[in-house]
Amino acid sequence: MRLSHGIHLAYCTNIHRGGDWPETFQSLREHTLRVRDRVSPDEPYAIGLRLGDTASRQLGQADELDAFRAWLEENRCYIFTVNGFPYGDFHGTRVKEDVYAPDWTTPERVEYTKRLFDILAAIAPADSGGSVSTVPCSYKEFITSGEQVAAMRRNLWEVVDYIDELSERTGKDLHLGVEPEPLCYLETSAEMVEFYRQMKADRPGDERLAKRLGINYDTCHLAVEYEEATEALGALVQEGIRISKLHFSSAMKVHPTPEVLAGLEAYAEDIYFHQVIARTEDGSLRRYRDLPDALRLASEGGTAADREWRIHFHVPLHSAPTERFDTTADQLQKAIQFLGSTPAVCSHVEMETYTWEVLPDEMKQRDVVDQLVGEYEWTLARLAEQGIAPKK
Repeated sequence: MRLSHGIHLAYCTNIHRGGDWPETFQSLREHTLRVRDRVSPDEPYAIGLRLGDTASRQLGQADELDAFRAWLEENRCYIFTVNGFPYGDFHGTRVKEDVYAPDWTTPERVEYTKRLFDILAAIAPADSGGSVSTVPCSYKEFITSGEQVAAMRRNLWEVVDYIDELSERTGKDLHLGVEPEPLCYLETSAEMVEFYRQMKADRPGDERLAKRLGINYDTCHLAVEYEEATEALGALVQEGIRISKLHFSSAMKVHPTPEVLAGLEAYAEDIYFHQVIARTEDGSLRRYRDLPDALRLASEGGTAADREWRIHFHVPLHSAPTERFDTTADQLQKAIQFLGSTPAVCSHVEMETYTWEVLPDEMKQRDVVDQLVGEYEWTLARLAEQGIAPKK
């Protein structure tokens, strides 16, 4: 939906199944329109579209794209952003580290991302432009040589060139947002700054970098890193890095007592990575590859020094803290306050809680549409506190 200050808000449809375009389109008809009817029945409704490689190839056909554009117009919907992070299947099968492949060392990631921008350039409104979010270059375990790092920068520059030409030709502001995530090649805002400086050094004085490549700041991911959102966003802006998109999301935050550890077993599922970063009694950070790994080590007495765990498990934005489990909603609210103080800093906002299918029953007591409506209500209320409201 269109908000004041030229901001656009959507939820990411990666919460629904969408292995190919027919399945993706069915999810839009079955779920997304029902959400629209409850949160924005009379005004244009924005969709944060998730397209994997197969779906993008199918939608990219001229007749399919024309039909989808007509459907959007008929249903008062528009697309301003595409989630281009997961390349393949994202539901119902093991994803884990495969979600980062193919990474930015490969031509497959380049061609897929270009295809997403071709689609976005054809359907995004002129007043919103279009953003695509993507993997944080790679997963740290995948990168073993300097040549791989150089290849990632070359490939990203190739896409910068491509989308700049596409932007000039269509008159639409198109930009790519790299999305830092725990244990990935880019996992913190500081690593993003350093990588951006390397990109600048590759082509000194090329101003297209600042326009076409930025960060997709996911408030769950950076909170898991114990970053303070106000300071991190301020540092990124000071560096001249575009805030391509803000992902509104919350992580789990717990004190790893025996009772809490027992309760966390319900969240240690086999589909997604749930990286854990612990803060120890001396203030240092300790990283665990996945929640099952952390729980296994805890059962062996190897986490006694941990005082807090932050877990990469996206929980509903409106989830209330319980006696055992807290969330990082405080960092999300700081990001919202930052946006309220400087609304021109980012015009693309997306709510992203993709974990619906793997949430324990205690957090999934209603229909997915009801949950999404609840997230809209929570988000719009927090934005209104900062003077940002739906545009009439």
